[in-house]
Amino acid sequence: MMNALLDVRSLQTSIAGRVICSNLDFSVKQGECWGVLGINGSGKTTLLHTLAGLRDRDAGEIRYRGTALETLKPLALARQRGILFQDKSDTFPATVLETVLTGRHPYIKSWHWETAGDIAIARNALQQVDLMGMENRYINTLSGGERQRAAVATLIAQQPSVYLLDEPTNHLDIRHQVKLMQLFDGLKNRGNTALVMILHDLNLAARFCDHVLMLFGEGKTLRGTTLELLTAANLEELYGYPIHKLHDNTRTIFIPA
Repeated sequence: MMNALLDVRSLQTSIAGRVICSNLDFSVKQGECWGVLGINGSGKTTLLHTLAGLRDRDAGEIRYRGTALETLKPLALARQRGILFQDKSDTFPATVLETVLTGRHPYIKSWHWETAGDIAIARNALQQVDLMGMENRYINTLSGGERQRAAVATLIAQQPSVYLLDEPTNHLDIRHQVKLMQLFDGLKNRGNTALVMILHDLNLAARFCDHVLMLFGEGKTLRGTTLELLTAANLEELYGYPIHKLHDNTRTIFIPA
C-alpha cells in the first residue's frame, strides 16, 4: 500500500525458536496510533525491533513509504522511523541538550556541527516534555522519569515519520503519562506521522490508540480497530486473566476482576 507510512506483509519473526508472529499483515497510515498488546514475554519488543530493522525477520516484507526496509540506507531509514527503547544506557557523559541533539544526526552532514536550527528544534523538544531549564544537567543525574522524557525529546528532535515506542510511559507519574500520551497524540495529528507503541495500560490504549495489535503467543495475532478488538473476551484470552469492561458517559474503562 503506497499510501502507508509502514506496510507489513506476511511477516514472521521468532526468538530462541519461538514464533512471535506468523503471516502478519498490517498497514500504518498517517495519523494512526497502533497499540501493541500482550503479556510479558510475548515478543512485543522483539517485533518492534524487527519493524525498526534492528534484527532479522524470518520471512515477509517491511516497507516504509513503499520502500523495502533492507534497501534504505541508515540515514534515510533514520528519517523514516525512530525508536524509543525500553531501557536506556548512558555510556558517555553528556548534557541533556547534547543528548537531545543526537536526534538531529540524520540531518547533519559528515564533519559538520549542529546548526542554530538544530539547537532550536532540540530546545523546543525539551520544552514539550517539561525539561526546559535542565539542558545543562548531565544526563546521568536525572531521575528515571526525567531520563525517559529526555529520550522522548531526543526522538521528537529526530522528526521521524513513524514513531516506534517501547513502553513510552515507563517510569512516569500519572500526570506525565497523560501529558506524554497527549503530546504523541498531537504529533500524529500534525504532519505526515504515525505511532506504533507497546503499552501495558489498557485504559491508555483505549483512550489514545485507534488500532491495536495483539500478540497471543505461538504466532497467533489479532489486529484491527480498538473499538472492534478491545473486548473483555479478547483481553481475557490475551492476558489469561478476567477483565471487566466498564462504561461511563465519556469513555470505556478496563479493570481486572
